[in-house]
Formats: sequence, structure tokens, C-alpha cells
Amino acid sequence: MALIDLQNISKHYSAQKILTDVNFHIDEGERIVIIGKNGSGKSTLMKIINGTLEQDSGERITRNDLEIKMLDQRPNFKEGHTVREAVEDGLSELNKAKERYNELSLQLAEDFDNKKIIDEHEKLSKYIEHHNAWNLDDKIERIIQHFDLKQYEDKPIVLLSGGEQRRVALASLLLQKPDVLLLDEPTNHLDVYMVEFLEELILKEKFTLVFISHDRYFIDKITTKSVEVDDCALREYSGGYSDYLTQKEEYIRTLQKQHDNLLDILKRENAWYARGVRARLKRNEGRKERLMTLREDAKNNPAKIRKMSIELQREAKHFNRDKSINKQKMLFEVEDLCLTLGNKELLKDFTTRILQKDVIAIVGPNGSGKSTLLKALLGRIEPTSGKIKQGEFKIGYFDQHREMLDDDKNLMETFCPHGGDRVSVRGKDLHVYGYLKNFLFPREFLDKKIGVLSGGEKNRIALALLFTKDVDILILDEPTNDLDIPTINILEEQLTNFPGAVIIVSHDRYFVDKIAKKLFIFKKDKHIEESHQQYSEYLELEKELHVLSEMQNEMQKEKVQEKPAAPKEKALKLTFKEKIALEKLPLEIEKLELEIKEKNDCLADPKCYEEIGITALAKELADIEAVYEQKIEELFAIEEKLEEISNKLTSSF
Repeated sequence: MALIDLQNISKHYSAQKILTDVNFHIDEGERIVIIGKNGSGKSTLMKIINGTLEQDSGERITRNDLEIKMLDQRPNFKEGHTVREAVEDGLSELNKAKERYNELSLQLAEDFDNKKIIDEHEKLSKYIEHHNAWNLDDKIERIIQHFDLKQYEDKPIVLLSGGEQRRVALASLLLQKPDVLLLDEPTNHLDVYMVEFLEELILKEKFTLVFISHDRYFIDKITTKSVEVDDCALREYSGGYSDYLTQKEEYIRTLQKQHDNLLDILKRENAWYARGVRARLKRNEGRKERLMTLREDAKNNPAKIRKMSIELQREAKHFNRDKSINKQKMLFEVEDLCLTLGNKELLKDFTTRILQKDVIAIVGPNGSGKSTLLKALLGRIEPTSGKIKQGEFKIGYFDQHREMLDDDKNLMETFCPHGGDRVSVRGKDLHVYGYLKNFLFPREFLDKKIGVLSGGEKNRIALALLFTKDVDILILDEPTNDLDIPTINILEEQLTNFPGAVIIVSHDRYFVDKIAKKLFIFKKDKHIEESHQQYSEYLELEKELHVLSEMQNEMQKEKVQEKPAAPKEKALKLTFKEKIALEKLPLEIEKLELEIKEKNDCLADPKCYEEIGITALAKELADIEAVYEQKIEELFAIEEKLEEISNKLTSSF
């Protein structure tokens, strides 16, 4: 029997049908994402699953004693609770179970044949095991740290922002580990590091989960089944977002012309996913395989860790070379910029140039200063020090508070403030309805006041309005928040076709990967690193380098503990020849890498290899690769020696 079984469920509000005769079930261990446009009935379905909303007809069947918990968009807390108390709220049953289990364990030591005690002891053991609650205190501490709540743990919950309160509520639910967990947009207000922790926790602890999300990488990572709500019906697809795209495209093919627009979007999504993600995954799989090998034989050959670390750093540097076209018009010239908010230093010594066709994503942990940097570029706050020089151009700005909208105006008044029913979009004269249809608004919305729209609908209107403006640069702060996946696809298409510069702040890895050509990455030391690699690629490299660094530190500790007192050694230093090689080798290696790339490109081009001869070309490539490996080994040996000298100098102080 399924944990939850919805049979022939229907629900409507007044004359509007939401769900008609739908069936839905969830088995233990399933992780189901509910996909659909805003207003299609996703939240209604979740509330019926939860039992907090009554269906008009049909039957909701659940297993006896089933524990279902749901993360709401606006969580409620007990009055007067601190953050830590709110996180721990709901764990009383688990703590009582552990206390009783310990009592019974002591009783069994004296009365080990008592069947009643044995049965209760075994039942409690299974209950604690199911909730993975043996080390509850450690889990509380870990989740508070990873959700960046440690600094607030003794603070009253009412003093936190809405996003911080949602993190508290999510932390509490994850610790409780109910039989079925329902999450509505769980990644909202989480930075990428928090999202990665959430992914790992859900998979490791084998949650049974139903959730709504617009984070497509998150969906792909954890989902076992996708359920789409569309036209009052449900359709099931196996797997995550990439599987949904493929299966949905097959389904759309049967519907032909009436869904041509959606089919085009799906084709573009599939093409990008296949080109951008799968190609990168193959690279990552090779790297991960090498990393796993390193972990196995690290103690036997520690030099391999150093080699892998250097390779990863070199790979990162390859992406980080400046690829700007200097002839482009300069929009912003930033020089030694420092930003402070209150007493908190956010950014120091940032120098860069932003050009007319740059597409930049500003990324980093929550609270690092991303939105503050946007405000500095917009001239809304003064730099603590440094300069921002700005050229002559017009800016279109989208913020999380939708300040461009007036709640008292309807859609027609918003898009046609001087009357009429036409709107100009990048030189095209369009009817308002024809334009808004692209943003999934039906005709009956034209007379609706902005104030009565939902948060997601307001975001769609703000974005649609933004693209009617004649501007040279778009600056967007968390534009995908409160948007559904179909609307994000439309936003991505609009941004891709926008002829000017784009600067976005976003935690949505899929969105950033797809749109951004350059990253401004806020680092822990308050500096910004610029990179041209994809964001998910950067995060993967960062994670691997962190693992290697920890392995090196661990091995260094072991060496210090095991190393016997050694007799005084002769002073170790680089020879003159080694010093010269240390300067020349990186340049020689870089030159060889370019030659290897040229030869490989030629081997892939019949015109090129036929002219030279494929055998001769292959031999040239092999010779260059042999020299390349020799130079790499030579550089590694010198760097190892340099590190040893550095370690000895450090330990002597």
C-alpha cells in the first residue's frame, strides 16, 4: 500500500476548476517534484496531500499513524522562541523516545528475558533509526552551521527576516524527519552552499519527499518522479528535470501545432542541456574518477594529491583568462572599490571594467554583499572608498521588491500609461495582450489591479515591463524568485536575445549556467574573483580543491605526529638552474598546451589532417605530449621542493 493515495480527486474555487478527477500516490522512499505554471494548482495539490485542504470529491487514503509535515511559504513559530528553540521545536517526541530507550536498555541488562521490555525496546530502536536520531545534538549543531543560523541562535525568532525564518523552519522539519515531508520552494532564500547541503542531507537520510521547486539542478539531483499539473490534470514522468524534458518533448509531439511555442522552448532546453551540461558532466566524471583514485592511494603517494591540486588550479585559471573585447563600449569602470554596510566589511579592492555586451552573474553566499554591489553600480549607495566611473547609457533595473510597479494601476495602465493598447518592444509595435501572452497572462488579466496579483504574477509583470524599456543594460536582483519554470524559460529567452549588457544576482545555478558569460564571485576574504567558467563547474572545482586541501592537511598532521626527531640537515634551497626553470616552465607548459590543442583540433578536421598526413600528425602530437609530461613532472618536482623549503622555514619560527 502507498503511504498516501489520492483517488479521483477534484477541487474548484467558485467557477474555476483546479483539479479534475486526478490520481496521485507516493510510496516510501520516493522523492516527487510537482511541476506546473503558477496558478495551475501545485499548492492546492500539496495542501490536499497534507490534509489541510478538503477536496470537493474523491478519496484521500493514508497509512495508519502516518506523520506528514509541510514547509509553508510563511512559517509560524511559538511566541517568544529563540532561533535554537524554534529549530529544536518538534523534537520532544524523539528526545522522549531516546530517554525511554536508554531506561529500557538498563532494565534489559538485569532482566534480559522480559519479552514486554524487549518488544518495546525494539520498537523504540526502529523509531529512532527511522528518524536517524541517534546523534541528534550533533545533527542540530551541523544544520544550524550549514544554514548560517549559528550567529542568530539566541536571538528571538521574530527579529529575523522572512528568508531567515524559512531557513529555521526548514532546519526544524529536516531534524524531525517525518514519514512524508512536503516542501514548497525549499531553495528560496538559500545560497548555493546551503542548497548543496540540503541535497546531500535529503539523499543521505533517504527522505520520502514531495516538493515544489523552480531550481532545475536541485530537481535533477534529488527527484525520482516528476508530476506535472496542467489543465486540471496530472501527468507523471520518471526521473528528474532532464528526464522530464525528454519525455515531455515526446508527449508534445503528439499535440502538434497548438503547442508549437512550448515545443520550441523544450527543444532549446534539451539542446542546451545536452550541449552544456552533459558535456561538462563527462569532464567532471573523469576528474571525479581521478579524485577517487587519489583518495585510495594517497598515503602511498602523497605527491599525486599535489599534482591533482595543481591540475585543478590550472584548469580554473584557463577559464579565468580575460576574454573581453576591448573595442566594446565601456559602461562601468570600477577602481579599488571597497564597500561597508554598517560595521560589516563586504568588499575590498575590487577593480574591473564592465563592457556593453558583458553578461555577468554576481554570485556568493547569502549576506556577502551581492545586492549591495548592485546598489553601488546604480549609484544608490556611496562606496566606502574607491571609484565607479560610469559612461553615458540607460539602465533597466529589476529588484526583489518590484519597485517599478504601482498596486493601484491595472495592467493596461501599467503598460500604456498614456492611453492606447500598443506597446513597443525593441522596435516592434505589439498589442499589449499579444505581448503579455508571451508571459503566460490570459486576456482577462488586462483589467486586473497589480495589487491583487500573487507574488509570482507581480514578478512576471515586472519582468515583462522591464523588457519594454529602451535601455543599454539590464540589472536584475534575484529575478527567478517566485517564478515557475515556464516563466524562467521565457526570461532566459528574453535575456539571451537582449542586445545590451546584463548583470544578474542569482543563486539559481541552472539559470546562471545558461545565461552568464562571466562570474563575479564573492570570496570569504571579501575580494571578488572573476571567472569565465560555468557556475556549477566552478562550484565543482571549488569542492574538489577543498577535499584535496583537507587530505593534505590530514596527511601533514600525521607526518608531524609520526615523524621521529631527525638529525640536523644541510640547509635546503633551490639551485640556480631550478630557479630559472621555475620561471620558464609555466610559460613553456602553457605554450605546449596550446600546441596540443591545435594538433587535436587538426585531427578532428579532415581538411587539416589530410594536408599534413594523419600518421605524421599523430606522431607530432605524441612527441609534444611526451615533452609536456616531462615538463609537468619537472615543475611538480621543483614545486614539491619549494614547499618543503617553505615548511621548514615556517616551522623554524
